[in-house]
Amino acid sequence: MSKRILTHLSTVDLVMGGIIQAVGRYTLKANLEDTPFVALAQAIAHQQLHATAATTILKRFIENVGGGTFPTPQQVLDAPDAVLRAVGFSTAKSAALKDLAAKTIAGIVPNREELLALEDLAIIERLTQVRGIGRWTVEMMLMFQLGRHDVLPVDDFGVRNGFRLAYGLRKMPSPKVLAMFGERWAPHRSAAAWYLWRAVELHKAGTLPVPVERIRLPRLRKKSSRASASSARLRRSGAQTRASRPRAPQSRESARTK
Repeated sequence: MSKRILTHLSTVDLVMGGIIQAVGRYTLKANLEDTPFVALAQAIAHQQLHATAATTILKRFIENVGGGTFPTPQQVLDAPDAVLRAVGFSTAKSAALKDLAAKTIAGIVPNREELLALEDLAIIERLTQVRGIGRWTVEMMLMFQLGRHDVLPVDDFGVRNGFRLAYGLRKMPSPKVLAMFGERWAPHRSAAAWYLWRAVELHKAGTLPVPVERIRLPRLRKKSSRASASSARLRRSGAQTRASRPRAPQSRESARTK
């Protein structure tokens, strides 16, 4: 499977092929043990924190709320806000955890079996209903917890920066442009993202290969100034026509009701 993925990426994209050759084997493995509730609760804990600090908070969370095991949704709902604050969660993260617990009990956040049967976009739509859970968080879950093969987190800074470095660009690609360029990597965009993260590491180590070819990024379509001016004239013309149009005479009945 891994060999087929690498062959595909190297064939459709020579620059990506150079990264693959420099990095070596694709080693991303999904953690299929955590429930969606546990995975998302951990994601909330890690938001905007260093991994060490988040790990410390989660240990306190397990001890003080779960009694030594990872808390259940009901235990989180029952926990006073002061307890969640005491273990290290901010007010916003405490509210997000409570909302996650409530939506898990309500079935909006599905169990693992149901989650595995859903398509990627359906999972994103369901889970982003939880307070504090955005598309990026769900995409990380799709890649690292569910092992989905065709996820490209275009809003991820590391992925975009890795692309900039590996392809010799002066500026960061916009998420939309990266998504368009990355269509060639389908259906293995998760692996492409993983190699772009590795490209940042290679750059820091001074071993990132020089791109073997110059690429031309896709351009987003913009309305021409001529088209915009024409559209503005039409809107003004329509407004003038409506302003100069005589009013329809009122019937006695309608006049009486005013």
